Amino acid sequence: MQDKRDLTIKELAKDCRTIEDVHMMLKDLFRDTIQQLFEAEMDEHLGYNKHSSEGDHTGNSRNGYSKKTVKTKFGNTELRVPRDRNGEFEPHIVKKHETTVNGLEDQIIALYAKGMSTRDIEEHMKDLYGIEVSAAMVSKVTDKIMPMVAEWQCRPLDRVYPIVFLDAIHFKVAKIIGSSIKQHTAF
Repeated sequence: MQDKRDLTIKELAKDCRTIEDVHMMLKDLFRDTIQQLFEAEMDEHLGYNKHSSEGDHTGNSRNGYSKKTVKTKFGNTELRVPRDRNGEFEPHIVKKHETTVNGLEDQIIALYAKGMSTRDIEEHMKDLYGIEVSAAMVSKVTDKIMPMVAEWQCRPLDRVYPIVFLDAIHFKVAKIIGSSIKQHTAF
């Protein structure tokens, strides 16, 4: 397994001369991997592989692709999402209407929860990840979770909450006895 992985890395790396080449290679590898996952999901959804005669006259079949651009840590990536004739296919790896696949929304929510302003979050995303995120998008993401936050805050509370509070201080103390020093732990 390790040898196969090393060969794959060497094969991919032979065309890379700069860091930008590495980023483009990773972006392409990411896109191709997602495409393969889409195809596998469609195979599972329909119950047969692409171009298989098992799919003849089943009532549902592949129906081309729709284009979708998603934001990743490698930049914007265009994906081709397979469709089925009945319109029932729901991809799991990149869901419908999902525009980011790098946990960007989770990061925005975490930064917002820590009290950062939308402008600060915008600058943070640009500095750390090189991702252009407008303050309006940050607001849309946080607005999406605000109803859930309000619902959680207004939830009925249990009458009794068991609470255990522990506190301790740990000191290492040297005790001199005769000519030898012994260490003890005191609480």
